[in-house]
Amino acid sequence: MQDASLPPHLREDVETLWDYHDMRYVLRPCDVGIGLGSHDLGVATFAAELYRRGMFPRIVFTGANAPTTVDRFPRGEAVHYREHAIDLGVPAEAILVEPAATNTGQNIELTGKLLADKGIGVRSAILISRPYQQRRAYSTAKKLWPDLDVVCASRPLPLDDYIESIGDANRVINMLVGDTQRIMLYPERGFAIPQEVPARVEGAYRRLVDAGFTDRLLR
Repeated sequence: MQDASLPPHLREDVETLWDYHDMRYVLRPCDVGIGLGSHDLGVATFAAELYRRGMFPRIVFTGANAPTTVDRFPRGEAVHYREHAIDLGVPAEAILVEPAATNTGQNIELTGKLLADKGIGVRSAILISRPYQQRRAYSTAKKLWPDLDVVCASRPLPLDDYIESIGDANRVINMLVGDTQRIMLYPERGFAIPQEVPARVEGAYRRLVDAGFTDRLLR
């Protein structure tokens, strides 16, 4: 059963992880906006808002499907993101679609290839993701595209409002826990650059794992 309210006894640890993944960038104009595909249509909503604010002249939406998105976005995450952004007023000609990526590394690599194949030079990008994916998106991009000047952005919702928008507190907590684990493991596997994990963050992560939030953990 889904519950859109955060259990009070978990709040402190969930807020610790939530705050850790928010990199708090001050947004500034960049060459391109890159919307990372997921189950969260808010990524496309915020990409469209940033386009209207003049933060970039072009958007690349990237993403195929994961098991968690195929029912919601049967034609692929990036395709549905594009349609949503057009509905919000972004001109179709300002949007490129990368429809094959199935993980964050492929999001970055295949977007870079798409832009290069089209002869579009890019020195800076705003990476638009779910709030808890910011830090992983940053560390992946700096590993795979080190010369890219990266700014991270997410729809600016408070934690409780974000959980309500998703409609499932357990899902959000599992995702937060899974992304925190990836920040710790991916540098060892060559997927990302290392980042500091403060003791309070590691403690919150381990308590939530012990509480059973293990659905998104790498085995």
